[in-house]
Amino acid sequence: MDWWFVAVALLTIMCSATQVRPDASDHKYNIGDAVPLYANKVGPFHNPSETYRYFDLPFCSPGVVKDKSEALGEVLNGDRLVTALYKLEFLVEKDSEIVCKKKLTKEDVVQFRNAVIKDYYFQMYYDDLPIWGFIGKVDKEGKADPSDYKYYLFNHIHFEVFYNVDRVIEINAKTDPNALVDLTEDKEVNIDFMYTVKWKETRIPFEKRMEKYSHSSSLPFHLEIHWFSIINSCVTVLLLTGFLATILMRVLKNDFVKYTHDDETADDQEETGWKYIHGDVFRFPKYKSLLAAAVGSGTQLFALTIFIFILALVGVFYPYNRGALFTALVVIYALTSGIAGYTATSFYCQLEGTNWVRNLLLTGSLFCGPLFLTFCFLNTVAIAYRATAALPFGTIVVIFLIWTLVTSPLLVLGGIAGKNSKSEFQAPVRTAKFPREIPPLPWYRGALPQMAMAGFLPFSAIYIELYYIFASVWGHKIYTIYSILFIVFIILVIVTAFITVALTYFQLAAEDHKWWWR
Repeated sequence: MDWWFVAVALLTIMCSATQVRPDASDHKYNIGDAVPLYANKVGPFHNPSETYRYFDLPFCSPGVVKDKSEALGEVLNGDRLVTALYKLEFLVEKDSEIVCKKKLTKEDVVQFRNAVIKDYYFQMYYDDLPIWGFIGKVDKEGKADPSDYKYYLFNHIHFEVFYNVDRVIEINAKTDPNALVDLTEDKEVNIDFMYTVKWKETRIPFEKRMEKYSHSSSLPFHLEIHWFSIINSCVTVLLLTGFLATILMRVLKNDFVKYTHDDETADDQEETGWKYIHGDVFRFPKYKSLLAAAVGSGTQLFALTIFIFILALVGVFYPYNRGALFTALVVIYALTSGIAGYTATSFYCQLEGTNWVRNLLLTGSLFCGPLFLTFCFLNTVAIAYRATAALPFGTIVVIFLIWTLVTSPLLVLGGIAGKNSKSEFQAPVRTAKFPREIPPLPWYRGALPQMAMAGFLPFSAIYIELYYIFASVWGHKIYTIYSILFIVFIILVIVTAFITVALTYFQLAAEDHKWWWR
């Protein structure tokens, strides 16, 4: 398994290199040096997943928009960086400098007004540091009728930059509330886009400049909520453990005493419960190829999760290291496809399956197939709306090549290794020739009620942490406390294992021997 550690080390280096590099690769500048400033995207503040290119709005743009070359993860993240017109040279202050003069047509006014109504924000990157600001504002004061609202566009941005010796530490962008352009009426408007630059010295070291963006996740209030989530999960584990200890062990003890108390009379006793179906419990399930493919894909995703946690705990996924997480997901999934092939084929052969090639194809498409169909739909919608979530053709080709040249060969190699592992299914008892009939069971022992019951406790153990994850995926929150997330993940695994053991025993005790798919 030494090659896995080598792969993780290489992946760490690759993910660390996905951040945007300025012209000066060491982030050190002299007075007057040009510091790279890129305009990224715009979109409605209340829907962070909906983003568009910065120059899709009629801002002043250079004659030829120069796109910045981006890594795979940045493109998957929806970043579309282009060179901005604003010039923020190192330690050069500017006061109300005009970046451009522009005459807005009626169509431009309508486009900007719609952006203001939807509360659009813009995002830029200055020396790898993110900047946000709003496009404009709606004046509702003293107006009850929406038709009387006033719509204004901000045309003056104040950049406040903090530096430490020769490095940029922090930057803030504020729109001037007094520099407004009225967009209420559909008429042509002349506008001057201006900006101001102020430099301030700070003692914050360069190594800690990204801590600002993870500070909100580390506030005492948020930490209390996270620890409350862990305590809630631990209580769930303790209750479930006590439940298993008191119920299962007592029942099993009584069963063992019943069957071993008197050897002479044991044969005359009528078997009941789990003992009654001992000759059917290891009967191979239906659709064993699909079951083996699901086990293989699940094992691969579990390995993917473990490797992602390893990278997170060593600090690879710091805030706004754009694309690192997406790059890691794509690369690790490709490298772990051998695990899926080996696990699925080995398990399928243990179940005396014969068509292992078809099982291998099913394993490779069980997760990628639905993912590809979902991607096709979402990417088509994104293309129709010209959103930055739409992947360029070149990126799609790169992902397809990774799947063709890395994922598929490793999947096949894993399948061959699994087929040649010569492992046999070792059942502790002999399987009866004909299956016993399952007695009628109450409704709550059906598949759907059992699924709901099996998912409730694990969900109750993680739902608080799940809220923060969703808030970071579809909101403006930044998730940084991976150590707590890892603890919750371990608790989730334990709770899932416990509830699985409990429900499987109850199913067997009810003389239902079809437990494989449960």
